[in-house]
Amino acid sequence: MNRFDLTPYRRSTVGFDRLFDLLENNARNAGDNYPPFNIERRHEDAYRITIAVAGFRPRDLDITAQQNLLTVIGKKRDEATDGAEMLHVGIANRGFERRFELADYVRVENADLQDGLLVIDLVREVPEAMKPKKIAIGGNTLEIVDGDKKDSDQAAA
Repeated sequence: MNRFDLTPYRRSTVGFDRLFDLLENNARNAGDNYPPFNIERRHEDAYRITIAVAGFRPRDLDITAQQNLLTVIGKKRDEATDGAEMLHVGIANRGFERRFELADYVRVENADLQDGLLVIDLVREVPEAMKPKKIAIGGNTLEIVDGDKKDSDQAAA
């Protein structure tokens, strides 16, 4: 059963529509496994997507990053066989479109094609205004910056 009924959750939550849409879209597209890919977490704010694209050249691939969406498209190319008759075609050379939903503030840092693997490095960059801040009683603001506490009143002096 690939269909989730999220209606009870939609009735009792506010502002989670995007999350529920992501879950429903993922369930719908779960059957397509081509091309195979890996997603790895390199460290706290860095990720890597590796897609097996054997037989594709850089000009056959199109990588597009939009807000919260990374799309990788592989265009099928017609190979001239120089008059040879193919007896068996076991290497897939079909076109594909693979979409990855990205969290807020995740951007593509680099993409590279080597040995039939397309490697896309992603990094999460949270703006300073969005990072958590501790508020001390008495009006002093303590900010957490790289694990060190800094008293904002002392920093201003």
